[in-house]
Parts: sequence; structure tokens; C-alpha cells
Amino acid sequence: MTKGIYTLVIKNQKEENLRIGKLGNFFFPQGLYVYIGSALGKSATNLEHRLQRHLLKLKRKHWHIDFFLESEFAKITAVYYAITSEKRECQLASALISKDNAIIPISGFGSSDCINNCKSHLVYFQIEYEQLINLIQSSFSEIKLNPINCSLNKFNDD
Repeated sequence: MTKGIYTLVIKNQKEENLRIGKLGNFFFPQGLYVYIGSALGKSATNLEHRLQRHLLKLKRKHWHIDFFLESEFAKITAVYYAITSEKRECQLASALISKDNAIIPISGFGSSDCINNCKSHLVYFQIEYEQLINLIQSSFSEIKLNPINCSLNKFNDD
């Protein structure tokens, strides 16, 4: 069973207001977002299953990211992950948030159960796509992990 941390690169194609579970209603500008998560369990909570679940449009909404990804305008365009059995997504989120163009759109998004008091595990960027990919790769490197670019076709049956 593969364990690890990952980033979802999400392109929001149209600005909209969305309800994010118990967090409430929020405005999501058009643009690029990065969600940082972990999959450190066995079977249904391993890395492959977690990524497959994120790519499904129809699913029971459990996590904050499920509410955002339910939008017809939010599309996962890339996935980067690293193999690790350590809980390192907070370090990765911190590395991404520290970048010059990083904006925290919703405080506490994806990090309500975080023991490190992370500001958010969702980051918004107003930069070019290629720049964002470089920031993601360098953020993985900063925390001494090698990012792997995952082919979405591997997990998506569409």
C-alpha cells in the first residue's frame, strides 16, 4: 500500500460562491489553486485510492475539498505526490504559502484537524500555470521530498 502526500492543481474556470461544509459560504475567484493533502492509511485511505476519490465528481462530501471539487467549474489539471509514511503535508503547505504570489482564500480549509495550526491547505495563485508547477516542485524539494507528476489518466476512467 502506497502512502504519501500530494498536491492537486485545480483550475477554477469561473468565479463563484460555494458552501464549504461547516466552514460556510465563500467566494472563489477564477484562477489556479493548490490543495495539499495526505494519504497515509491502508486500502481505501492509501495514496492511489485517495487520488481516485478526488477525481470523482459524484461522491459523498466529507472533506472541505469535496465541496470545492463538486463545482462544475473546478477541474483538477495536475497531481504531484511524494512517497512518504510521515505526516508532511503541513510542511508542504507552509512551503507553498510562503511563496510570493500565494494567497490563502479560506483560513482553515483542509486543515481543521491539523495539529500544527496550519493556516490552510488550500492556496490560491494569480500566476501562469508553468510558474505554479515550478513552485510546487520547488516546495517539495524544500522539504526534501521528490515530487512525482501523476498522469491523471491513471486514475480517471473518463
